[in-house]
Amino acid sequence: METTLEVLTTGKAGREGHRHWPDEVKASIVSESLRPGVTVNEVAERYGLEPNHLSSWRTMARHGKLVLPAPGDAVEFAAMVVETSDAERPVREVTRQIIVGSVTIRLEEGASAARIVAVARSFAASV
Repeated sequence: METTLEVLTTGKAGREGHRHWPDEVKASIVSESLRPGVTVNEVAERYGLEPNHLSSWRTMARHGKLVLPAPGDAVEFAAMVVETSDAERPVREVTRQIIVGSVTIRLEEGASAARIVAVARSFAASV
């Protein structure tokens, strides 16, 4: 007994799974994949992407071809002065300081608790 199989297609061959991702969506997905503790594979799986596809978007972002949204916990920059122990210290009112070993971090008047935590975390990550 002979059997016949017919396949009906509605699109162009090889393009059945092709989807167009707007740059805003790509940027959002890339941003999600850059969070600490998150892997490219798990984010790609969540959105039905191949991990190498998401990796190429990440490369685009690194090269400035894809603009990522500002993070919810935007980074704040603070001026930092590195000095040796025999250098003259500027005369400023220091209300808070963090001392870790031979390193002292002085925060000027008005430094918020959030700023102190951010500085401490940055320092801890670099030690």
